[in-house]
This record gives sequence, structure tokens and C-alpha cells, in this order.
Amino acid sequence: MKLIVGLGNPGREYAATRHNAGNWWVSRLADELHITLKAEARFHGLCARVHQGDSELWLLNPMTYMNVSGKAVAALCNFYKIPAEQILVVHDELDLPPGISRLKLGGGLGGHNGLKDIAAHLATKAFWRLRIGIGHPGDRNAVVNYVLQPPRKEEAPLIDESISRSLKVWPLIAEDNCQAAMLKLHTKADSG
Repeated sequence: MKLIVGLGNPGREYAATRHNAGNWWVSRLADELHITLKAEARFHGLCARVHQGDSELWLLNPMTYMNVSGKAVAALCNFYKIPAEQILVVHDELDLPPGISRLKLGGGLGGHNGLKDIAAHLATKAFWRLRIGIGHPGDRNAVVNYVLQPPRKEEAPLIDESISRSLKVWPLIAEDNCQAAMLKLHTKADSG
């Protein structure tokens, strides 16, 4: 992996909302790696370069609104010549319950505006996704309001736990051993 992107919306009013689960994940990873995400205007977000052995990668929390996340991702990818298959986008996932996270390469966009914009800017859907389950409100018309609200009291610890569990497979992801990361993450999520 060369780029890890945490999707969310900028601003204090959105910081604690379900839609910012990707931002939470990348911020937690930065804390674990003892690095600081800093504002970088040319990449439209908070980012940091991480040196791992002989290689380096970038962490990015776009400071654009969710539906224009591709602007930040494309700016960094184009500058550093990062191909789509070396990108991991971490995002909230309506189709997974709180407490579950899943890793996959490519696939559908599930109506997620951040993923749609990234796919449009990169001209491909062939990037990795780490999907953090936030649950579904049960009504399609309630989705926008739902993702822009904080998790309910009983959901918050489940989401936090799935972020912690998925961060444990980070070393495998960093080594480009995503198949092993998927197996470990999906097995633990199913049995735990």
C-alpha cells in the first residue's frame, strides 16, 4: 500500500458522525504510528508520510466534503504516481452492522458518494476498501440524516471495537499481504 485514505466530512459539526468512521480509523493509525497528520493544501487534506523499511506510504484524511473526496485522493495519487491498486480507502458502510469491518478489492460502490467520486477521479473501481460497519436506518430515505448523526450509545462501542480489530491487521496490509489480512479480519469478525 502506498496511500491510506480515511473518508469523512470536515468540520467540528461532522467529527463525531457515522460518516467519519474512515477519518477515525486513519487518525487512530496515525496515533499508533506516532505520527501527526498535518494540513497540506495541495492535497486538500490532513496527511503524513510514513516510512516503513525501504518503502513509504501516505496517510490522508481529505478535508473536502465526502462527495468530492476524489479531488484529494487524485491530487496525491497524481503527484506521487500511486496506482489505484495500492490505495486503501477506509469508509463507513451501511450494509454492515456496527461491530463488523470488511476488507476487499474493487467491487460496487454501494451508493457511497465518497467512493463514487474517488472512482470517477481515478477512472477505476480497482482500489482496496476497508468497510467499517455503521448499520442501516432501515429506510432508504433516512440514510442521509443517519450517516450525518453520531452513532447511538449502544453502537459507538461496537464501531470502536471494529476499528480496533481492523487496526490489528494493519501490519499485514502494510506488507501487501491483504489476503492474509482479509482472512484474519473476517474470521475474527465472524467468530467474535
